[in-house]
Formats: sequence, structure tokens, C-alpha cells
Amino acid sequence: MQLKTDNKEHRTPTLSRRGFLRGCAAAAATFVLPDAFASINKHPERRLTLHHLHTGERSRITYWADGSYDRQGLKEINHLLRDHRTGDQHVMDPHLFDLLYSIQDRIGCRGEFQIISGYRSPKTNRMLRQNSNGVAKHSLHMDGKALDIRLAGCDLKHLHRVAKSLKAGGVGLYAQSNFVHVDTGRVRYW
Repeated sequence: MQLKTDNKEHRTPTLSRRGFLRGCAAAAATFVLPDAFASINKHPERRLTLHHLHTGERSRITYWADGSYDRQGLKEINHLLRDHRTGDQHVMDPHLFDLLYSIQDRIGCRGEFQIISGYRSPKTNRMLRQNSNGVAKHSLHMDGKALDIRLAGCDLKHLHRVAKSLKAGGVGLYAQSNFVHVDTGRVRYW
């Protein structure tokens, strides 16, 4: 589209749908993150120690350094959190890692996060859904926005309370299965 004003041509910049949606997501994240994760902004480097219980893999990964997410660290975490049944990987929401870091910061426990479930492929989600009524048809695990976790050295109910206190997404307590679900979806608790 062109507009003529004072014999000068002006072009209205075009924005793709994808670019627009990315911009909206980034803007939305800035409104949610400052309150929920304010305490971690003072840390110049953020590391998590993760232990995937199904694969046995353990890693201490720096995912934030020098004022931004570390691409290599995120790549390592995405691999570690892959669907252990199919081997499929997905880009995980980095704010999920900020959530874990904030939980650990508030609790003061430096134990490793034990991962029960990270990314779930559609195939795995269908299989789990057939065997349990507690699995959502379109789980946030399928979008790389959810984890089922424990924190070594931390009482499960305390972990649940602290995660809820952040008001940064969904938090569910599965006491019989011995894990807490956290996600970066809308704020809700169970």
C-alpha cells in the first residue's frame, strides 16, 4: 500500500501473520514475567540441574547468560526433555525454565529437578490418554509448555505451594503418582 503526501512516497510496512503473533507472544510474556519471576532478574546466569528419570540422563545446564537465553543451553534442555518413548524433540518454552529457576530460588533447595514427563508427542499423548482419564486431549506437554517434576530434597506439597505462589501458569499436585505438574499456560490449580 502506498500513500502520497507532499510528493513523497510512503510505504506502510507489512507484517506477516507469524511475525504479528510472535510480537504478541513476546508482549504478553513481558506482562506476565516481571511479577512472577522478578527475583531471578538479579541473577546474571541461570542454571538448572535436570535428571530425566526415564532415560537416566542428568545434566547441569546454563540456559541464561549475559542477559539472554543461551541457545546451546536451550538446545541441550530440549534434547533432555524429549519424548522418551518416541525420541521426538520439541522446542520447549524457555519461560518454563524460568519457572523452575524461580521455584528453586524461592524454596532455597539446590537439589536436581527430577523429570517424570517433558515433551509428549501426539502419539504418546494418545496412548497415555487411552490408559488414564487424567491426561488432557491436547496436553500442554505436546506444546513444550509443561513438565511433571519433583525436586530432590523438597517435600512434594511444599513444591506445589511454592509453584502456586508464583501465579505463572498451571500447577497440579499428583500426590499418589509423586509429582507436581507445572506449565506456562493460563493460571489454574488442582
